[in-house]
Amino acid sequence: MTGPAAAVTLVGVAAPPFHLAFPVRDVESTRAFYHGLLGCPVGREAELWIDFDLFGHQLSAHVAGEDVLATNAVDGDDVPVRHFGCVLTMERWHALVARLETAQVRFLIAPKVRFRGEVGEQATFFLRDPSGNCLEFKAFADPGRLFAR
Repeated sequence: MTGPAAAVTLVGVAAPPFHLAFPVRDVESTRAFYHGLLGCPVGREAELWIDFDLFGHQLSAHVAGEDVLATNAVDGDDVPVRHFGCVLTMERWHALVARLETAQVRFLIAPKVRFRGEVGEQATFFLRDPSGNCLEFKAFADPGRLFAR
């Protein structure tokens, strides 16, 4: 993991960390997933929220009610419309896949290469946190193609 204020560089340009607040059922299962399983350092926290360092980005998990998720068909998968995650280096992506497979995590969409042979070719997988939030982690063999059309 990187430090909480670290800039992210994938396509030759350093970008500031993003901040994302999202709903969760409870703090403890959220801590177990993001800190215990994914290895994200814990930041500030209170009774109804907790912050994590997700590969240098700030996630703020806030206890909230139910939230319905829609899906769209993408390259043969039903991809959750509302999802978030990180674009990692291929090395970090493979290391995270190995960590999750060792922990026998059930993937929502198993690790695979999507758009094979196309400009947007990418390694990707999806999983749900204990509150039902969908996360996608992806990597590009050529990071310069992150925004290519």
